[in-house]
Amino acid sequence: MTNETIEKSGPIVIVGAGQAGFSVCAKLRDLGHIGPITLVGNEPQPPYQRPPLSKGYLLGDITEERLFLRPPAFYDQRAIELRLGAQVEEIDRQRQSVLLSDGSVLPYSHLVLATGSRPRVLSRDQGGHLEGVYYVRSIADTKKMAREFKAGRQVLVVGGGYIGLEAAAVSSKLGLRVTLIESAPRILQRVASVQTASFFRQLHRNHGVEICEGVELAMLTGPGGRVTQAHMKDGRTFDVDFVVVGIGIHPNVELAQAAGLEIDNGIRVDVQCRTSDPTILAAGDCASFPWKGQRIRLESVGNAIDQGEAVAKTIMLASESYAAKPWFWSDQFDIKLQIVGLAVGHDSAVIRKLSENALSIWHYRGDELLAVDAINQPAVFMASKRLIEAGKSPAAEVVTDLDVDLKSLLHS
Repeated sequence: MTNETIEKSGPIVIVGAGQAGFSVCAKLRDLGHIGPITLVGNEPQPPYQRPPLSKGYLLGDITEERLFLRPPAFYDQRAIELRLGAQVEEIDRQRQSVLLSDGSVLPYSHLVLATGSRPRVLSRDQGGHLEGVYYVRSIADTKKMAREFKAGRQVLVVGGGYIGLEAAAVSSKLGLRVTLIESAPRILQRVASVQTASFFRQLHRNHGVEICEGVELAMLTGPGGRVTQAHMKDGRTFDVDFVVVGIGIHPNVELAQAAGLEIDNGIRVDVQCRTSDPTILAAGDCASFPWKGQRIRLESVGNAIDQGEAVAKTIMLASESYAAKPWFWSDQFDIKLQIVGLAVGHDSAVIRKLSENALSIWHYRGDELLAVDAINQPAVFMASKRLIEAGKSPAAEVVTDLDVDLKSLLHS
């Protein structure tokens, strides 16, 4: 049997039924893989979208079925076997098989790790074990906390990243009293510029959210095992009905690590998404990959889709180097933020402003355009995405001139 036949007909096992795992399966069938494909997920639901969990699903605007990436019939039609509510316990690289929690063994010609990530949690010493402390990562998490969102109640949100701000916005919309604390000097410190953070700080304050920056949680307390108070390291105390925590994530690397694969802020992969074992690939939140002379890990839907498809191409010998095109979005109140590129390392930023709630922030390192944050400006987002992907860097004085049609810059 030739190598090419093995690629097209060998059994493939994908661990992790999130966006990345789904993208691998779907793309493999599109590219003509005819062998068995098994997708193993530790949740009972088929692959679903996570971003609405802290937005539309929490608000009750979106049903569970509408979260699903495809209806269950899709997997039958494509002969993709779903093993849901199952955990992979061990990878046997010598035998090229994985052991599941129910004792079954699945052989593979290629194994894909799309194990995703999990929330960083508060320690027991901080009261993280108390009832009424929630995280937003899964349908089960959101279902558990949904009953807490009643008008007039007091919620503390720990963490001023996108998850925390989205949870604060939903809470405010539902009539709760909201306090958000961020231990860094400002909200969005790790992921957005000062200008973008200033806009969202003001937006939340305009909606009655109390934002406390440079404030660290010391401990949550409560009689009878349920949280009722939050104590800050600066001595302040807040009465709370419940707490939502969004303080970042850990990539799920333990399975890969136990199998002896290289780890480097995630499962280390090359430009074709291969791990240190060429029969094992990785994609999504859990994978760290080369990008512009550095090694990064991207926590985004766009990366999960694109990298998942790149994995399928590598398996099918149709590979090209994976060139990430970072983009992200966040919905808060009536504002849509769309981001293209990575602003890390920028040394200047300029604002193209149409109105108070319609503007974009352009981040430069020297003369190079690194990233654009578009606020209620979808057309600007699309134009700037094309500019950055084409490697074009229009001058700052050009992009701030409202008389300039940004689309014309694509042809200059």
